[in-house]
Amino acid sequence: MISFSSTFKLSFRALRVNKMRSALTMLGIIIGVGAVIAMLAVGTGASSQITEQISKMGSNMIMIVPGTTTAGGVRMGAGTQSTLTMDDAAAIQKECSAVSAVAPVHNGAAQVVSGHLNWSTGITGTTPGMLEVRDWPLSAGRPFTDQDVRSATKVCLLGQTVVDNLFGSADPLGQIIRIKKIPFTVIGVLGPKGQSPNGQDQDDTIYVPVTTAQKKLFGTTMPGMVRVIMVKAKSAADLAVAERQINDLLKQRHHIGPRQDNDFTVRNLTQMMQAAEQSSKVMTMLLGAIASVSLLVGGIGIMNIMLVSVTERTREIGIRMAIGAKTWDIRYQFIIEALTLSMIGGTAGIAIGLGGSKVLSMLAGWPTVVSVPSILLSFGFSGLIGIFFGYYPAYKASLLDPIDALRYE
Repeated sequence: MISFSSTFKLSFRALRVNKMRSALTMLGIIIGVGAVIAMLAVGTGASSQITEQISKMGSNMIMIVPGTTTAGGVRMGAGTQSTLTMDDAAAIQKECSAVSAVAPVHNGAAQVVSGHLNWSTGITGTTPGMLEVRDWPLSAGRPFTDQDVRSATKVCLLGQTVVDNLFGSADPLGQIIRIKKIPFTVIGVLGPKGQSPNGQDQDDTIYVPVTTAQKKLFGTTMPGMVRVIMVKAKSAADLAVAERQINDLLKQRHHIGPRQDNDFTVRNLTQMMQAAEQSSKVMTMLLGAIASVSLLVGGIGIMNIMLVSVTERTREIGIRMAIGAKTWDIRYQFIIEALTLSMIGGTAGIAIGLGGSKVLSMLAGWPTVVSVPSILLSFGFSGLIGIFFGYYPAYKASLLDPIDALRYE
């Protein structure tokens, strides 16, 4: 039996004889592996970006918005009826065991002035609990306190975008800004958050005590009314329990009967974001599957070329069999040739895939993340393609009759 080393040498020699044909045969595998890596990099990048945005939004978040109003048979949509109060928020914090933090919100938009500069931004009236609900630390200064909320103090926390537009590189702490011509003292700066999943700049905001927003900035139709209540569950496992507890508590507080519609809506933001992340993962798999088709096409190309090679080298096969080569020696030779083509093509494809993902990221502005598993998967798959599509030509070559092979012209 001929040794493996001799079989490898014969296989490589046969591939070197037809360099151009070997290169063209590998082209399908190169394109296939490169496409798989690049597409998976795009999909993984999108998924990681969504994951990052979820973490920036805050973990285990629940949003409670007021109910709807109906005028002339027309329902106006969620949030058009003022039904939530500060007392509701306090009751949720006190009576819902699955809740770790609560922050009522009374927000609006206003022009903000500092010196000769001004900026239009969103103003969020809330409580100190908002920083815990949003997982939002301060980069400088201190948060406002419960005493600030009780006293409706005119203090504020600035988002980084507001700081950049009103103060530039200057220190904003202790400075006075005017919101609707009312002076506020800057006591803290919120850490940078970046964009939300819907593309909104989360740093373009100002936080003030909720009572200050109610009494001095935006007013309320009824004392204590708020526009939204933000809630953080103790853990992801407690989200469903927290939703149920909030629904039951608010129904009781708002005197809603079993057959009546709720005058509020509870939304699980974390589950919404996770659904978006899952959709992104499905898209990644779809992109990878589509790109894998080119790998199959490359494998078919290998099989076609190997069948041609068997026909061209029929006399060589006959000579090898005549001097003692066994059936498996012939099969090994052609399988190794096919495997070599796919492995070299796979290596080149990895380089092209890595380069292609970088180019996509630069030109299209898409985030791309090349993972080691995607490289190993595409490279291993190209090897399996070589073995799978190389086996039939090898099998066909090993079944040739030595005498007929020697007579072949």
